[in-house]
Amino acid sequence: MKQELITISPIDGRELVRRPFASEAELSALLARAQTAQREWRSLALTQRKTLVGAAIDRFVAMKEEVAQAITRQMGRPLRYTPGEVDGFAARARHMMEIADQALAPVQVAPQAGFTRYIKREPIGVVLTIAPWNYPLLTAVNSIVPALLAGNTVILKHSEQTPLCAELMHRAFTEAGLPQGVFQFVHANHEMTQRLIAAPEVGYVSFTGSVNGGRMVEATAAGRFIGMGLELGGNDPAYVRADAKLDHAVETLVDGAFFNSGQSCCGIQRIYVAQSLYGDFVEQAAALTRQYVLGDPMQSETTLGPLVRTSAADSVRKILGEALARGARNLIDANFFPAAREGTAYMAPALLVDVDHGMTLMNDECFGPVVGIMPVKDDDEAIRWMNDSPYGLSAAVFTQDQQAAVRIGDRVATGTFFMNRCDYLDPALAWTGVKNTGRGASLSVIGYEHLTQPKSFHLRAL
Repeated sequence: MKQELITISPIDGRELVRRPFASEAELSALLARAQTAQREWRSLALTQRKTLVGAAIDRFVAMKEEVAQAITRQMGRPLRYTPGEVDGFAARARHMMEIADQALAPVQVAPQAGFTRYIKREPIGVVLTIAPWNYPLLTAVNSIVPALLAGNTVILKHSEQTPLCAELMHRAFTEAGLPQGVFQFVHANHEMTQRLIAAPEVGYVSFTGSVNGGRMVEATAAGRFIGMGLELGGNDPAYVRADAKLDHAVETLVDGAFFNSGQSCCGIQRIYVAQSLYGDFVEQAAALTRQYVLGDPMQSETTLGPLVRTSAADSVRKILGEALARGARNLIDANFFPAAREGTAYMAPALLVDVDHGMTLMNDECFGPVVGIMPVKDDDEAIRWMNDSPYGLSAAVFTQDQQAAVRIGDRVATGTFFMNRCDYLDPALAWTGVKNTGRGASLSVIGYEHLTQPKSFHLRAL
């Protein structure tokens, strides 16, 4: 059993963080604090909880530069972009604060003479958030802030690649005055994480990660009858219709494929282009891709950083190699990117044509800067290929016909359907998925439903 957490920076392969994993005694104390604190936290008025959580958000934003540096050093996203994740964290958190009164208000039912009837939303208790490294703030905030506002206490278990994000978040929340035990973090190995999931004190688990990780969460919680939110894999598609604005589609989809080195759950992995636009699309996409600068993410000119680990880059290289061996062509010469080297986490972006759905790239998750492009003759063919996937997190269409977009969206199996944008999350809308992408939903008023327990009141007047 691993006794300590060691984080290796993908920038230079050097050790960045070393922390002991929590012991059994420490986990027991953590759970007890969370459970005890929740009894008092839930008794506070929502306005009081909002004030304290709002102060914590403000404090965290004030730490933006330190947080951004930590994200870049831990997972490799260029420093020019990581401050934006702090801004995104704040925007989502503040939206969930804005809608909290509405979302947590009792549900009123039709009046009935002699009776008072309503449904109250009560906190679940202790929420365990298991967050990944790829968007270490944005994935965590989806459950943390609404859970706290709803009257739950939260334990954050972050990825071993991004432990500093948990520590910095906890520091901000503590300095803002949240009572002890309301928001805690833990560094836990696999066995201790399972111990947390199985703990009777925990009433809800929010997990973002792999399909296999989601299966572990479900198996560990089996028989406990607790709620869970599982956001798992994806290989999201986009369709460029013949009436699309080509320049906009190219710019948006290239960014959607390669931002964060392609390490996004809702990043674009498959693009289907109307035959009339196909030649121009791939030519412009290739030209734009060659403008990326791959290198040290601490440098201001870098627009494409390393993947999170050398082993992750090797896995993506294997998927790329398989596609090339099966007849795909890469329109991007790796010589444009001298920093890309075998045996490192640095990998050149790849834009593949002559692809088909017999290739792993087109039917499974490829968490890296590789995208496949296929021509299609019409909407029906595009929809067929878009649905030919075991995942369904988001999908996009590029068109000037909104009615057509809605018709297509109704037929695509996905959690979120976009028109003329992609790789985005709107906190006013439910973030959810279908098929192997998981279960549950976060954000929006629906997210609050998952983090509360309905309690019906049926009062008869005599």
